[in-house]
Amino acid sequence: MILHTVNKSPARSNCLKSCLRIAPHGGALMLIEDGVYASVNNTKHSQLIVDALTRMQVFVLEPDIKARGLSGLLIPGVSLVGYPGFVELTQTYDTVQSWY
Repeated sequence: MILHTVNKSPARSNCLKSCLRIAPHGGALMLIEDGVYASVNNTKHSQLIVDALTRMQVFVLEPDIKARGLSGLLIPGVSLVGYPGFVELTQTYDTVQSWY
């Protein structure tokens, strides 16, 4: 399975949409840097993540959430991970695909 990483805000890039269009069921999505904005509940991009949660796990990097003042605003079902958890995810999945 594949761990997909997205580091761009969905408001400024189509990376997330492109990723989710081709990502198969059973993989995972890791939102990092400005990609964490996609995980905020009740925004115009929230539905992308809500739909993704029906077919894959979705993770966000906690230090990036905190740095942007987004703690407590996540879509239910999105999992927070720290740097050690991110490293563990990269070891758990066969492939890591970065979307720029």
